[in-house]
Amino acid sequence: MNKIQQIFKNRSEKVIPFLTAGYPKLNDTVKMVLSAEKAGADMVEIGMPFSDPVADGPVIQEASQIALKNGVTINWILNTVHEIRTHSEIPLVLMGYINPILKFGVEKFISECKNIGVDGLIIPDLPSEESYKFSKLCNLNNISFIMLVAPNTSNDRIKSISKIAKDLIYCVSILGITGSNTDYKNLEQYLKRVEESSLCPFVVGFGISTKDDVKDINELSHGAVIGSAIIKKINDNEQPHKTVFNYIKGLKN
Repeated sequence: MNKIQQIFKNRSEKVIPFLTAGYPKLNDTVKMVLSAEKAGADMVEIGMPFSDPVADGPVIQEASQIALKNGVTINWILNTVHEIRTHSEIPLVLMGYINPILKFGVEKFISECKNIGVDGLIIPDLPSEESYKFSKLCNLNNISFIMLVAPNTSNDRIKSISKIAKDLIYCVSILGITGSNTDYKNLEQYLKRVEESSLCPFVVGFGISTKDDVKDINELSHGAVIGSAIIKKINDNEQPHKTVFNYIKGLKN
Protein backbone atom coordinates (compact mmCIF):
# COMPACT_ATOMS: atom_id res chain seq x y z
CA MET A 1 0.00 0.00 0.00
CA ASN A 2 1.48 3.35 -1.01
CA LYS A 3 1.07 6.64 0.84
CA ILE A 4 -1.88 7.81 -1.26
CA GLN A 5 -3.80 4.61 -0.63
CA GLN A 6 -3.07 5.00 3.09
CA ILE A 7 -4.28 8.57 3.52
CA PHE A 8 -7.49 7.95 1.57
CA LYS A 9 -8.45 4.82 3.51
CA ASN A 10 -10.49 7.05 5.82
CA ARG A 11 -12.57 10.04 4.80
CA SER A 12 -11.45 13.25 6.49
CA GLU A 13 -10.88 16.89 5.57
CA LYS A 14 -7.77 17.12 3.39
CA VAL A 15 -5.83 20.10 2.08
CA ILE A 16 -3.63 19.43 -0.96
CA PRO A 17 -1.47 22.35 -2.16
CA PHE A 18 -0.10 22.59 -5.70
CA LEU A 19 3.37 24.08 -6.14
CA THR A 20 5.18 24.68 -9.42
CA ALA A 21 8.61 23.04 -9.34
CA GLY A 22 11.38 25.62 -9.53
CA TYR A 23 9.14 28.63 -8.89
CA PRO A 24 9.73 31.34 -7.87
CA LYS A 25 13.37 30.20 -7.58
CA LEU A 26 15.03 26.81 -7.86
CA ASN A 27 15.98 26.61 -4.19
CA ASP A 28 12.45 27.42 -3.00
CA THR A 29 10.77 24.11 -3.90
CA VAL A 30 12.16 21.88 -1.16
CA LYS A 31 11.57 24.46 1.55
CA MET A 32 8.00 25.12 0.35
CA VAL A 33 7.06 21.43 0.32
CA LEU A 34 8.50 20.91 3.81
CA SER A 35 6.69 24.04 5.04
CA ALA A 36 3.43 22.77 3.55
CA GLU A 37 3.86 19.49 5.40
CA LYS A 38 4.67 21.29 8.65
CA ALA A 39 1.55 23.45 8.25
CA GLY A 40 -0.64 20.34 7.99
CA ALA A 41 -0.97 19.62 4.27
CA ASP A 42 -2.12 16.06 3.67
CA MET A 43 -0.47 15.64 0.27
CA VAL A 44 1.52 17.89 -2.07
CA GLU A 45 1.10 18.14 -5.82
CA ILE A 46 4.22 19.33 -7.63
CA GLY A 47 3.74 20.79 -11.08
CA MET A 48 6.28 19.93 -13.77
CA PRO A 49 6.61 23.09 -15.93
CA PHE A 50 5.78 22.77 -19.60
CA SER A 51 5.73 25.32 -22.42
CA ASP A 52 2.13 24.51 -23.45
CA PRO A 53 0.17 23.69 -20.27
CA VAL A 54 -3.31 23.32 -21.76
CA ALA A 55 -5.13 22.78 -18.44
CA ASP A 56 -3.54 25.71 -16.64
CA GLY A 57 -4.70 29.30 -16.37
CA PRO A 58 -2.54 32.43 -16.63
CA VAL A 59 -1.23 32.29 -13.04
CA ILE A 60 0.25 28.80 -13.30
CA GLN A 61 1.26 29.36 -16.93
CA GLU A 62 3.38 32.33 -15.88
CA ALA A 63 4.88 30.35 -12.98
CA SER A 64 5.76 27.55 -15.41
CA GLN A 65 7.44 29.95 -17.81
CA ILE A 66 9.54 31.45 -15.02
CA ALA A 67 10.46 27.97 -13.76
CA LEU A 68 11.57 26.94 -17.25
CA LYS A 69 13.70 30.09 -17.50
CA ASN A 70 15.17 29.13 -14.12
CA GLY A 71 16.39 25.93 -15.77
CA VAL A 72 13.89 23.35 -14.52
CA THR A 73 14.09 19.96 -16.26
CA ILE A 74 12.64 16.55 -15.49
CA ASN A 75 16.03 15.47 -14.13
CA TRP A 76 16.09 18.50 -11.84
CA ILE A 77 12.57 17.75 -10.63
CA LEU A 78 13.44 14.11 -9.89
CA ASN A 79 16.55 15.16 -7.97
CA THR A 80 14.51 17.70 -6.02
CA VAL A 81 11.88 15.12 -5.08
CA HIS A 82 14.70 12.81 -3.97
CA GLU A 83 15.97 15.59 -1.68
CA ILE A 84 12.47 16.17 -0.29
CA ARG A 85 12.18 12.47 0.44
CA THR A 86 15.27 12.58 2.66
CA HIS A 87 13.36 14.93 4.99
CA SER A 88 9.69 14.06 4.49
CA GLU A 89 7.18 11.23 4.25
CA ILE A 90 4.26 13.31 2.94
CA PRO A 91 2.53 11.83 -0.14
CA LEU A 92 3.95 13.47 -3.27
CA VAL A 93 2.24 13.70 -6.65
CA LEU A 94 3.85 14.96 -9.85
CA MET A 95 1.53 16.71 -12.29
CA GLY A 96 2.77 17.24 -15.84
CA TYR A 97 2.12 16.83 -19.53
CA ILE A 98 2.90 13.79 -21.65
CA ASN A 99 5.30 15.26 -24.24
CA PRO A 100 8.29 15.86 -21.93
CA ILE A 101 7.75 12.40 -20.42
CA LEU A 102 7.73 10.79 -23.86
CA LYS A 103 10.97 12.59 -24.66
CA PHE A 104 12.50 11.46 -21.36
CA GLY A 105 11.21 7.91 -21.83
CA VAL A 106 8.01 6.64 -20.18
CA GLU A 107 9.50 3.50 -18.62
CA LYS A 108 12.59 5.35 -17.43
CA PHE A 109 10.47 8.16 -15.96
CA ILE A 110 8.15 5.88 -14.00
CA SER A 111 11.06 3.75 -12.80
CA GLU A 112 12.85 6.87 -11.56
CA CYS A 113 9.65 8.05 -9.86
CA LYS A 114 9.44 4.77 -7.98
CA ASN A 115 13.11 4.92 -6.96
CA ILE A 116 12.86 8.42 -5.47
CA GLY A 117 9.50 7.96 -3.74
CA VAL A 118 6.89 9.62 -5.96
CA ASP A 119 3.47 8.34 -4.87
CA GLY A 120 1.25 9.55 -7.71
CA LEU A 121 1.20 10.98 -11.22
CA ILE A 122 -1.32 13.26 -12.96
CA ILE A 123 -1.09 13.66 -16.74
CA PRO A 124 -3.97 15.95 -17.82
CA ASP A 125 -3.49 15.51 -21.57
CA LEU A 126 -3.33 11.69 -21.54
CA PRO A 127 -6.86 10.40 -22.29
CA SER A 128 -8.01 7.11 -20.80
CA GLU A 129 -8.16 5.53 -24.27
CA GLU A 130 -4.40 6.00 -24.62
CA SER A 131 -3.40 5.38 -21.01
CA TYR A 132 -3.13 1.58 -20.87
CA LYS A 133 0.68 1.34 -21.02
CA PHE A 134 1.14 4.27 -18.64
CA SER A 135 -1.38 3.02 -16.07
CA LYS A 136 0.04 -0.51 -16.23
CA LEU A 137 3.57 0.74 -15.57
CA CYS A 138 2.28 2.85 -12.66
CA ASN A 139 0.53 -0.16 -11.16
CA LEU A 140 3.65 -2.31 -11.52
CA ASN A 141 5.67 0.35 -9.70
CA ASN A 142 3.10 1.00 -6.93
CA ILE A 143 2.44 4.55 -8.15
CA SER A 144 -1.11 5.90 -8.19
CA PHE A 145 -2.13 7.05 -11.68
CA ILE A 146 -4.56 9.85 -10.84
CA MET A 147 -6.91 10.54 -13.74
CA LEU A 148 -9.16 13.55 -14.35
CA VAL A 149 -12.91 13.86 -14.75
CA ALA A 150 -14.92 17.02 -15.47
CA PRO A 151 -18.51 18.25 -15.09
CA ASN A 152 -19.35 17.01 -18.59
CA THR A 153 -17.94 13.50 -17.99
CA SER A 154 -20.75 10.92 -18.15
CA ASN A 155 -21.47 8.60 -15.24
CA ASP A 156 -20.30 5.57 -17.22
CA ARG A 157 -17.05 7.27 -18.14
CA ILE A 158 -16.47 8.36 -14.53
CA LYS A 159 -16.82 4.73 -13.54
CA SER A 160 -14.46 3.46 -16.23
CA ILE A 161 -11.85 6.14 -15.45
CA SER A 162 -12.00 5.37 -11.73
CA LYS A 163 -11.56 1.68 -12.55
CA ILE A 164 -8.35 2.45 -14.44
CA ALA A 165 -7.10 4.84 -11.76
CA LYS A 166 -8.05 2.52 -8.87
CA ASP A 167 -6.67 4.69 -6.05
CA LEU A 168 -7.82 8.26 -6.68
CA ILE A 169 -9.36 10.51 -9.32
CA TYR A 170 -9.15 14.29 -9.67
CA CYS A 171 -12.37 16.17 -10.29
CA VAL A 172 -11.96 19.37 -12.26
CA SER A 173 -14.59 21.59 -10.66
CA ILE A 174 -15.34 23.62 -13.81
CA LEU A 175 -15.29 23.46 -17.58
CA GLY A 176 -12.24 25.68 -17.87
CA ILE A 177 -8.69 26.28 -16.71
CA THR A 178 -7.03 26.52 -13.31
CA GLY A 179 -7.76 29.70 -11.36
CA SER A 180 -11.31 30.10 -12.69
CA ASN A 181 -14.24 30.70 -10.36
CA THR A 182 -16.26 27.72 -9.25
CA ASP A 183 -20.05 27.54 -9.61
CA TYR A 184 -21.05 25.76 -6.39
CA LYS A 185 -24.67 25.38 -7.43
CA ASN A 186 -23.73 23.04 -10.28
CA LEU A 187 -20.70 21.62 -8.45
CA GLU A 188 -22.80 19.88 -5.80
CA GLN A 189 -24.86 18.04 -8.39
CA TYR A 190 -21.73 17.08 -10.35
CA LEU A 191 -19.87 15.74 -7.31
CA LYS A 192 -22.92 13.78 -6.26
CA ARG A 193 -22.73 12.01 -9.63
CA VAL A 194 -19.02 11.32 -9.05
CA GLU A 195 -19.79 9.95 -5.57
CA GLU A 196 -22.34 7.56 -7.04
CA SER A 197 -20.25 6.50 -10.04
CA SER A 198 -16.64 6.41 -8.91
CA LEU A 199 -15.08 3.19 -7.67
CA CYS A 200 -12.37 5.09 -5.77
CA PRO A 201 -11.92 8.28 -3.68
CA PHE A 202 -11.82 11.64 -5.45
CA VAL A 203 -10.38 15.09 -4.81
CA VAL A 204 -11.46 18.41 -6.30
CA GLY A 205 -9.38 21.21 -7.78
CA PHE A 206 -9.66 24.46 -9.81
CA GLY A 207 -10.99 27.65 -8.21
CA ILE A 208 -10.42 26.78 -4.52
CA SER A 209 -8.81 29.49 -2.40
CA THR A 210 -10.45 30.06 1.00
CA LYS A 211 -11.02 28.16 4.22
CA ASP A 212 -14.75 28.07 3.42
CA ASP A 213 -13.97 26.63 -0.03
CA VAL A 214 -11.90 23.89 1.58
CA LYS A 215 -14.65 23.08 4.07
CA ASP A 216 -17.38 23.00 1.41
CA ILE A 217 -15.34 20.90 -1.01
CA ASN A 218 -14.38 18.38 1.66
CA GLU A 219 -18.03 17.90 2.56
CA LEU A 220 -18.63 16.84 -1.06
CA SER A 221 -15.39 14.95 -1.75
CA HIS A 222 -12.27 13.41 -0.21
CA GLY A 223 -9.98 16.43 -0.48
CA ALA A 224 -9.42 19.96 -1.82
CA VAL A 225 -6.55 20.94 -4.13
CA ILE A 226 -5.37 24.57 -3.94
CA GLY A 227 -3.15 25.74 -6.80
CA SER A 228 -3.47 29.17 -8.41
CA ALA A 229 -4.32 30.79 -5.07
CA ILE A 230 -1.01 29.63 -3.57
CA ILE A 231 0.98 30.69 -6.63
CA LYS A 232 -0.58 34.17 -6.35
CA LYS A 233 0.40 34.33 -2.67
CA ILE A 234 4.06 33.58 -3.35
CA ASN A 235 4.46 35.91 -6.35
CA ASP A 236 7.39 38.30 -5.76
CA ASN A 237 7.80 36.97 -2.24
CA GLU A 238 11.22 36.93 -0.61
CA GLN A 239 10.32 34.03 1.72
CA PRO A 240 7.72 31.94 -0.16
CA HIS A 241 8.07 28.98 2.18
CA LYS A 242 6.81 31.10 5.08
CA THR A 243 3.90 32.32 2.96
CA VAL A 244 3.02 28.72 2.07
CA PHE A 245 3.17 27.72 5.75
CA ASN A 246 0.93 30.57 6.91
CA TYR A 247 -1.59 30.12 4.11
CA ILE A 248 -2.01 26.37 4.56
CA LYS A 249 -2.08 26.75 8.35
CA GLY A 250 -5.00 29.14 7.90
CA LEU A 251 -6.83 26.74 5.60
CA LYS A 252 -6.36 23.86 8.04
CA ASN A 253 -7.43 25.82 11.12
